[in-house]
Amino acid sequence: MTRIGVVGIGGRMGSAVGRLVLAERDLELAGALEAPSHPFVGRDAGEVLGVGAVGVRVSGQVDEAFGPCDCIVDFSLPAVTLGVARYASGARKAMVIGTTGFTDEEKRVLEACAQRVPIVLSPNMSVGVNVLLRVVEELGRVLDDTYDAEIVEAHHRMKKDAPSGTALALAQALAQGRGVELSQRARFSRQGIIGERPVGEIGIQTVRAGDIVGDHTVIFAGPGERIEITHRAHTRENFARGAVRAALWITSRPAGLYTMKDVLGFEHGRR
Repeated sequence: MTRIGVVGIGGRMGSAVGRLVLAERDLELAGALEAPSHPFVGRDAGEVLGVGAVGVRVSGQVDEAFGPCDCIVDFSLPAVTLGVARYASGARKAMVIGTTGFTDEEKRVLEACAQRVPIVLSPNMSVGVNVLLRVVEELGRVLDDTYDAEIVEAHHRMKKDAPSGTALALAQALAQGRGVELSQRARFSRQGIIGERPVGEIGIQTVRAGDIVGDHTVIFAGPGERIEITHRAHTRENFARGAVRAALWITSRPAGLYTMKDVLGFEHGRR
């Protein structure tokens, strides 16, 4: 039995993960964290999730919440995740991280933590999205610069970072397939008289509206034809299912920084 702790148990993703952990026979919900001032602190996590008492109290302190846990699942904010990762590194707890919006410096902190514990870090835990990443990399390899590449992502109006971590991952997969540096090809906005589109540019465009869970479309537009591939998330549960799958996988691994590609068997090894 793998004992799981959940960061942000009262949030959209945290609650989805918590309910799936309780439904999984090989997992046990052993810890739950919320901000110290959150009204759920002190309450039973099962009652917070609407499934009845499970004997796990929601805590406002990281060490108190996750002491009994083998693995911590975190879909929160970069500042929160970094604090939890530092704790996990010192306490030898595995982590599954779906938080997005990290700076390069913050990613280096996570890499340092992963030298001591196994961590799955992925901007999107969906199995379908990770298959899409692989397909986009291959299309980038096959379709040359005569095919203009655009990525359009849409999320709910409450999402705090833009573009989405998944859109950036798709852009990186495309750039990797083409053998180019994304930093030299990415175009995040267009306005005014911008002139002709540069050859090889990778466009990444953002939409924020309503309650859209997450849509990502990759467009390859060439002479006389166009290929469009779209992934639409209908519910956050598919992200939570991927995180639970990752939690089951990661606890038996050596220290290192992994992705969902490793979890799904697309890649082997660790960074």
